[in-house]
Amino acid sequence: MIDLGVSKLALIAVVALVVVGPERLPKVARMAGNLFGRAQRYMAEVKSEVNRQMEIDEFKKFREESSAALKEVENSINATVQEASSNLSDQADVYASNFTKPVLDETDVLRKTKRQGRNSWGVRRAARPVWFKRSAGIRTRVQSGAARMKRFHHTSGAK
Repeated sequence: MIDLGVSKLALIAVVALVVVGPERLPKVARMAGNLFGRAQRYMAEVKSEVNRQMEIDEFKKFREESSAALKEVENSINATVQEASSNLSDQADVYASNFTKPVLDETDVLRKTKRQGRNSWGVRRAARPVWFKRSAGIRTRVQSGAARMKRFHHTSGAK
């Protein structure tokens, strides 16, 4: 920055007083202060934008490095899986005659896909006691908007 000492600032103030005059000096000083503040804010904004761009570039570089490492790991895993599957397929031919696959019954499939028992939504909802529903404000009866208005809306004209 500019090296301004006390003597230089005093000299600038005297010259400004002579050139501008004592009547307009406060307005000029205020305007100079506003311009200086704007310049500082602009410089801070530019500096933050440059820092943000540098962080974005670093993030992009990190993302590219991590994606390259991920692809390398994925390729090694795929190679290992292919090698293992080829070994298993060779051994599966040997053991295939000894084992049979279990046959799935339709009722077993339906029983497993249908939601029943304690995990059922209806059972879990009904398992709450009525006193808890009342204290927690859980509605136990469904009511239309018009019925709710009629129930809770008190007419101001009724006597």
